Amino acid sequence: MPPNPADLRHEYEGPALLERDAAPDPFDQFAAWFGEAVDAGLYEPTAMTLATADAAGRPSARIVLLKDYDRSGFVFYTNYESRKGREMAENPRAALLFFWDRLHRQVRIEGTVERIGEAEADAYFASRPYGARIGAWASAQSREIADREELEARVRALREEYPESVPRPPYWGGYRVVPVWFEFWQGRSDRLHDRLAYEKRGEGWRRYRLAP
Repeated sequence: MPPNPADLRHEYEGPALLERDAAPDPFDQFAAWFGEAVDAGLYEPTAMTLATADAAGRPSARIVLLKDYDRSGFVFYTNYESRKGREMAENPRAALLFFWDRLHRQVRIEGTVERIGEAEADAYFASRPYGARIGAWASAQSREIADREELEARVRALREEYPESVPRPPYWGGYRVVPVWFEFWQGRSDRLHDRLAYEKRGEGWRRYRLAP
């Protein structure tokens, strides 16, 4: 018998997240928590769920990796012609979710989406390992292919075409999610979690508490 999901239960015992201790600016609060996630030795602290929707409102979600952030937003890279790329072209809004299970923490971010500049995309692409650069050319991301051999044959051909220097594909680059809303969730005992939200108001942020 497979396990019953309802029987798989864990308690959350994180420290309190109180208004007096939280940063008034959500970017500062994120920087503090992200630093703690890195220091905790989590396997992939940059992993975040990216949720998008097409023009009809049909949602989809997947894990991507955070590659940069500052007060202008949160950056990740992908194929512009992938499903997420097509959806963001139709509906330039997105949500991000970080889940740092060992710390009993989540961070939710909602905002608008914009492409990053060509120079910034070129610089990041050049920093990737050779195999990842070849992979960006080889994969028609989210499109149907016949089998694994089709992909591997494409990789072999590209390694011959680009034995050293690999230019950035014209259909590959970065996106920035520009936040208008954050939520910082700290797991607490008895499911009475702490949830602090930050909502963009003019040039500043309104912070408020949500019921668990």
